[in-house]
Amino acid sequence: MAPPPSTAVSPLVSLIVRILTFACLLISAIILIANTYTQSFQDVDITIKFNDFYSYRYLLSTTVIGLAYTLLQSALTTFLVSTGNRIGGEGMLQFDFYGDKVISYLLATGVAASFGMTLDLKASLSGGSSGVDKFMSKAEAATSLCLLGFLFTAISSIFSAFSLPKRV
Repeated sequence: MAPPPSTAVSPLVSLIVRILTFACLLISAIILIANTYTQSFQDVDITIKFNDFYSYRYLLSTTVIGLAYTLLQSALTTFLVSTGNRIGGEGMLQFDFYGDKVISYLLATGVAASFGMTLDLKASLSGGSSGVDKFMSKAEAATSLCLLGFLFTAISSIFSAFSLPKRV
């Protein structure tokens, strides 16, 4: 009798999803860090940066944690693709599964906090200068890319769930 078909996803597909996650999170962090707005007010320049807002700092924190985790997982998956052996054996499957869950939830909370604040600021500053609109649009772009990173991490989480050994 033939063994049942494997429901595990190819490590190459898993690696591609992790690379897409890393790219989205990296671009999100770069856009967020570079986002500033300067306004002259009575001969004084006032500069607003992303780190002036708690929710954007939280978004950056979750993005950096997601980047570190995705980089680690990408290296482990690259090793698996190139050698066919998993570092840590089958015990790492649980780390992959729970790690993907935790990171995806962190990214989701960062996205939620940032989107909420951006929408509130846009509503309260409607009709403001185009510089403020550009600042908010860049923050929204960084948040959207982090949202894509969350979606790719959620997909990785589903893939890692398929790889878990079935217990009868």
